[in-house]
Amino acid sequence: MRKVKFCMNISLDGYCDHTIGSPSEELMEYFTASMDDVDLLFYGRVMYELMFPYWADVARDKSGSDEENRFAERLCSIERVVVSTTLNSGDGMTRIVRSNPAEELLRLKQGKGGAISVDSVSMLPEIITAGLIDEFYLVIHPVIAGQGRQLLPAGSLQQLLRLRLTETKIFQNGCVAHHYVRQ
Repeated sequence: MRKVKFCMNISLDGYCDHTIGSPSEELMEYFTASMDDVDLLFYGRVMYELMFPYWADVARDKSGSDEENRFAERLCSIERVVVSTTLNSGDGMTRIVRSNPAEELLRLKQGKGGAISVDSVSMLPEIITAGLIDEFYLVIHPVIAGQGRQLLPAGSLQQLLRLRLTETKIFQNGCVAHHYVRQ
């Protein structure tokens, strides 16, 4: 059975917004390394459209720093599944699924292959409730956002999910990465 990893950047107060952080070279290296065992990305439409075509353009044009270019190349080399009812098309590495994200993720998890990285806040309560996430990688940025999309809206889980901290990494820019596994 494949391992499923949830990865997300968040503010100190639990908001997920790609504009709140200031990624450093060190942080980009961390994100690239976190994909070493990943051979499938599982996105919702919003995250997919944040990541692509932006990182595909960086990979093609080599327009970022060395660390950003390495991240972009690694990210773009991984197959993607996007759950969306409105997205009409993706590139040759992307398959669109129209419904039942938990069922699709379970099917993929039961297959052969490397780890699956889930990067979607909208699907998070459903896939946690279905018991499909094995590991959580949360990078907390030293900022209080006060608004935006919450990691988990109040009341979105039916039961407590207990995790065990396995690793913490502190970055020079003040970000802290936490790696948790299900208990």
